[in-house]
Amino acid sequence: MAGKIPDLELTPRAGTGKGAARQARRDGLVPGVVYGGGEEPQAITIPFNILFKKLKDGGFMSTLFNLKVEGSDDVRAVCRGVQRHVVKDLPTHIDFLRLKRDSRINMNIPVHFLNEETSAGLKKGGTLTIVRAEVELMVTAGNIPDYIEADLENLEIGETINISDITLPEDTRPVIADRDFVIANIAAPGGAADDEDEDIAEDAAEGETPEGEAPEADSEA
Repeated sequence: MAGKIPDLELTPRAGTGKGAARQARRDGLVPGVVYGGGEEPQAITIPFNILFKKLKDGGFMSTLFNLKVEGSDDVRAVCRGVQRHVVKDLPTHIDFLRLKRDSRINMNIPVHFLNEETSAGLKKGGTLTIVRAEVELMVTAGNIPDYIEADLENLEIGETINISDITLPEDTRPVIADRDFVIANIAAPGGAADDEDEDIAEDAAEGETPEGEAPEADSEA
């Protein structure tokens, strides 16, 4: 689960507007803004190669950072949006939201699947069908999990793992609260999904946050 909060060094950006943003990109930087927390927005830049690597490594959008901006106090923040080039799919702008330790916020948290090698259903020839590789959770800024764990060991063919089967960190709850939604199931050998499997997948997809849209904080940071 979440350990030491990683530092992320940013540089203040003197200019604003499209001209300054274009110049930053020509200089190998990605322009952005840090906002929220009861303070004025601050224009910043981050080196393109550093941001690109962190995005490629994964988990960037679910990480709480200690932002270090020259001339400003350190502040805890999460990334709330990365704009990308429509053709090259490379980052062109980034937004960070300042948070307090007790701020509650919605974040997509990855699911790690345990004991695939010893899973009862998989050993009998079943196939693991992952319905949700990540789950949107309401978390506190001071306790953001790196991932949640789903144990497959005792799962038989035809059985499912639901969100209620997963132990969540303290003060953490699913954003979808009106049903016990499916995380994964073990399908029968052959890989052909029956109508029930399709219904489960369609039902689980309801309420998902569209890619690229920033989930909203529960309260003002």
